[in-house]
Amino acid sequence: MSTQPTIFSTSTPSSDLNLDPFSLNRRSSILWVFLAVAATILGYLYADSLRFLGEAWLEDNNSHGPFIPLISLYMIWMRWGRIQSIVPYAQWWGIPIVMTGLFVYAVGQFASMYAVVHLSFWLVIVGMLTCAIGLSGIRQIAFPLFYLLAAIPPPTFLQYELSSRLQLWSSALGIGFLQSIGVMAFRDGNVIDLGRIQLQVVEACSGLRYLFPLTTLTILGAYLYRESAWKRVVLVLSSIPISILLNGFRIGVIGVLVEQYGSGAAEGFTHFFEGWVIFVASLGLLCVEMWLLARVGSMGPPRPFVQLIGLPEPGHQTVYSSGIRMSLAPLSTGLALLALSVPVATLLVPQEFPPPERQSFADFPLQLDVWQGVSSPLERQYLDALQLDDYVLADYTAIDQPPVNVYVAYYQSPKKGRSSHSPRQCIPGGGWEITSFEPLRMERVSGPASGQEINRVVIQKGGQKQIVYYWFKQRDRWITSEYLVKFFLFWDSLTRGRADGALVRLTSIVRAGESEAAVDKRLQDLSGLVTPLLSRYVPD
Repeated sequence: MSTQPTIFSTSTPSSDLNLDPFSLNRRSSILWVFLAVAATILGYLYADSLRFLGEAWLEDNNSHGPFIPLISLYMIWMRWGRIQSIVPYAQWWGIPIVMTGLFVYAVGQFASMYAVVHLSFWLVIVGMLTCAIGLSGIRQIAFPLFYLLAAIPPPTFLQYELSSRLQLWSSALGIGFLQSIGVMAFRDGNVIDLGRIQLQVVEACSGLRYLFPLTTLTILGAYLYRESAWKRVVLVLSSIPISILLNGFRIGVIGVLVEQYGSGAAEGFTHFFEGWVIFVASLGLLCVEMWLLARVGSMGPPRPFVQLIGLPEPGHQTVYSSGIRMSLAPLSTGLALLALSVPVATLLVPQEFPPPERQSFADFPLQLDVWQGVSSPLERQYLDALQLDDYVLADYTAIDQPPVNVYVAYYQSPKKGRSSHSPRQCIPGGGWEITSFEPLRMERVSGPASGQEINRVVIQKGGQKQIVYYWFKQRDRWITSEYLVKFFLFWDSLTRGRADGALVRLTSIVRAGESEAAVDKRLQDLSGLVTPLLSRYVPD
């Protein structure tokens, strides 16, 4: 009778059985050495993006970020003994994952988007782990790996858009709460008018600082929730309306406190404390929801809450009693790809593109046919926020015509983490409410603007109404979508070595008794005079 150890397996690929055997301890040592080398290369390759990620975690909206890797590492550590006892089949699948991650890295560098670079970092980590422990091991730690994605802040322009929408929703909910308890309050965009005091629901009060951490915690809670899958999905989805509703309630409470005790109730420690109370309350509501969901469809006696949470039981895996086998070839290949990517990345993605030949906006003419312009400087706080490279801001007037504000912001080479502020995102910040947003084709304009499509936005604040035209001039393209701006930034960086572009915006007031058609004519008349000049300052 043979004395060789028996392998309890019914589905192990035959290729795995031909690999050189290693003892369990030696296998672990080799894995740790290889992973340490990979971590060193990744630290060098992604140093800039990791630095930005650390800075983003210091902000209120993403302050939960540092805890996510710690939670994921703890859950991986709990499964590591299990991983060491399974056959690491399909290790070669890690190579295409690593290659995909490196390709996404190049895309993120060219598109100047840290979020894409962070995604590539995650893909490379998953690929290298697959090379080390195979698909069988990856399945054991699938949730901790996917949970790491929650540590990546959304792209800047997406955060702006979410924030502007949440500001309006929160202010509307706050007004509803105030009016429901008899407090006289009115809303102009994201400004709450209490009569003697006006409260502006700024970006910091939009609710993102509740939405992101609460959703992240709920995802973890849903994973640990010992109930059916549909109840877990309901739990995660409910975290979004809960955070929005409670933030609106918080704003309403602030309005009551300001009405009673003055503006100090909306500042300093009081404001900070109110935020924490609401966040803890939202967690309490989710716990109550978990308890209620557990009773839905349950025929037995209700379980204590502590029994509703726990780590899921590990699924069945093919276990080797001894003779553990692995291949170092996939892991070595992955390390070679990472090592080659370091010099290639330096050559492939230059830090700055050569500036194109252009005129400065300081020379932009202030006399356009019958229109006379008066330029205005941007305040330092706006310059620091926008981080633009050149701009023109001027009011043009003509006889019997209200002024038309012309604003062009030029970016020579947008850096990662910096995004042009779209009017669609910034308008609500001034208390204006967007009442109409639609594309408009410039049919009544001659020159470069003829037939081009732009964004036409009607905004209102109190009794005032304005019409805004805006678009993005990216090299020789007119673009109306903020998302396409990012795509062509990547494409032109790759094919042209260009990353410059500009935001073009024209705004005019709608006078009392004046039709919107008259304002559109005024805006298009000036657009026809401005656009032929743009190629001097924003080169094609």
